[in-house]
Amino acid sequence: MVRKGCIRIVGLACGWLLLFLPALALPAQTQKLVILAAAEQRPYIGPDLARQGYAAELVRAAFKKTGYTVELRFYPAARARSLAARGEVDGFLPVTADTGLTDDFLLSAPFPGANVGLLMKRGLVVRYSPDAPKRRVETLSALRKYRFGMVHGTALTPELEAADYLSRDYVATDLQNLDKLALGRIDLMVVDKYAASDLMILNRPHFIGAFEFLNPPLFRSAFHVAFSRHAVRHKELKTNFDRGLAALQRSGDLADLLRSNGLRVEDRSPEGRETITIGTVNNPDMLIMRSLSAEFEKATPGVHLDWNILDEHSLRTRLMTDLAISDGQFDVMTIGSYETQIWAARSWLTPLDGTPGSYDVDDLISTVRDSLSYRGMLYALPFYSESSMTYYRTDLFREASVTMPTRPTWADIQRLAAAVHDPQRGIFGVCLRGKPGWGENIALVSTMVNTFGGRWFNEKWMPEIDSAAWRKAVGVYVDLLTRFGPPDSNHNSYNENLTLFSQGRCAIWVDATVAAGTLFNPKKSKVASRLGIAPAPAERPDTGAHWLWTWALALPQSSKHQSTARRFIDWATSKAYIQSVARQEGWVAVPPGTRRSTYRSSGYQAAAPFSPHVLDAILSAKESAQPPRPYTGIQYVSIPEFPAIGHKVGEEISQALTGKITVEQALGDAQTWVARQMEASGYIRGAAKAAP
Repeated sequence: MVRKGCIRIVGLACGWLLLFLPALALPAQTQKLVILAAAEQRPYIGPDLARQGYAAELVRAAFKKTGYTVELRFYPAARARSLAARGEVDGFLPVTADTGLTDDFLLSAPFPGANVGLLMKRGLVVRYSPDAPKRRVETLSALRKYRFGMVHGTALTPELEAADYLSRDYVATDLQNLDKLALGRIDLMVVDKYAASDLMILNRPHFIGAFEFLNPPLFRSAFHVAFSRHAVRHKELKTNFDRGLAALQRSGDLADLLRSNGLRVEDRSPEGRETITIGTVNNPDMLIMRSLSAEFEKATPGVHLDWNILDEHSLRTRLMTDLAISDGQFDVMTIGSYETQIWAARSWLTPLDGTPGSYDVDDLISTVRDSLSYRGMLYALPFYSESSMTYYRTDLFREASVTMPTRPTWADIQRLAAAVHDPQRGIFGVCLRGKPGWGENIALVSTMVNTFGGRWFNEKWMPEIDSAAWRKAVGVYVDLLTRFGPPDSNHNSYNENLTLFSQGRCAIWVDATVAAGTLFNPKKSKVASRLGIAPAPAERPDTGAHWLWTWALALPQSSKHQSTARRFIDWATSKAYIQSVARQEGWVAVPPGTRRSTYRSSGYQAAAPFSPHVLDAILSAKESAQPPRPYTGIQYVSIPEFPAIGHKVGEEISQALTGKITVEQALGDAQTWVARQMEASGYIRGAAKAAP
């Protein structure tokens, strides 16, 4: 009797449980969540990369096609594999095809991955079969007399793993191998081409141009996602990822992901057409150029333009990749005043003399033309030029009963930002570049330092980054953004701040004059009718308060399409192009700062009330005379090492901005690093010992 009652009770309980089982099941969004462990492999994937890198973007996009969302958790490579092997996550990435993985993992379909090759000094003659990709084993055998530099623990191709007859020198990092290659202690370095170029750009800038890759490359390693066989859904996830990946390939989205991350896309030329690959920055003026480029293609039958549009930091890095390893990826490069003269002196650019008569070289603004010339010859043609100035909201200033001075100081900006800061209404007192990089936060900070009487180096090339002037300038900068800036301002650069200001979120913005074309355009700006302008702030009334920068189009010597690429450059920087923009986008949208004829145009004068101020700023941008300095430049230093130096100092200042270290610590660490770099590059001796 008792037993029957128990059975009956249990039965009722089971019935109720079955009735409510759907409610107890995992939510639908949890069922569609994929958790993957990831191991950093720069520049393809990493927690600190933009959007966590190309591979992370691709995996999310592929799963999104089939209704899944992805959570990535970054670990050291061995830890990521271990977690996935035990089924504690759904899988890990990125991996290359390896028979040792098959017991525990199911590999996805392949997608573009690492670009491993053999780096060598320029001038080294290495003889091997030209059809190397098809005969790798025979090719490696032909290279047995050379010393190979490799990194412990790096996954290699099966052919390389099996070539035990090769002379191998193992080290802990790629940077150590790079140094050994420079010293002649190894002949060939096994390394990913983007990893090698990034190391040179950010750590060994004096090596740029000294190395090249053996061509054609020997290795191309596809990436996979490794799905854990111990996770319940591994077959389901592999199937759906592969479906999404195939959809990305068919739509062309995969190629766009590669381009947007500055990675090479192979075999892009439409049959029978000449492809011109253009590297440019994702600023509004360049996006207009792309939209109008169909006119050029129509006038030039048989030509296809392939656009690589990147943020400023990625663009500069990938252009330098072309030069660092002789990659030859771009036919047209968007470069600035800084690069033009340095790269021309190193014979990396084709001179742009012999423009057609209709181009009217004499119409170019003299200061802009001079900034793009080397030994009296143009090596780039200006697309637009800019200086810097202050934008502010006149309506917010009236509400707060404050007035912008005719020539503001940084102390004025602090006082005014405090008066108009109103985060409860979503309005921030000031917006400034905060993203680290030599063309990002350093463009502004370097200009600020000038106005506080500081300099990068003394006459003997010793850095002065920990000086009182630097501490004052960076202290004001950090104080402004910490107290009156938008949240996460360390992620914001020109485009982010342009969006914030044009949407009415910022009261004051100090940045490039080129932004005026967007901010005064009522089609693109909510504050066009409530906008005031003033000169860039200066602590002292002397020179160096506002910069001069030109985004220009240049033709690298490595381009295999010199004639057609030159025709495109002439077209995009011509008077006719400016007229075309005026017809289709309006005069307020034309590229500013390059031609006198633009500023004489009645149409431009009527549409751009800011134009006299911009022209005056461009013509009057001059460097500080005091204290004396051995370099030229306002927002940069005219030496090849500056991208590495500016990037490092920008990162240190970003650390101070986020409160991880003090301003004094940031500048002290920067001083030490820069002193060592200047010693390594041969500017000074014993700097590292003398530096604090």
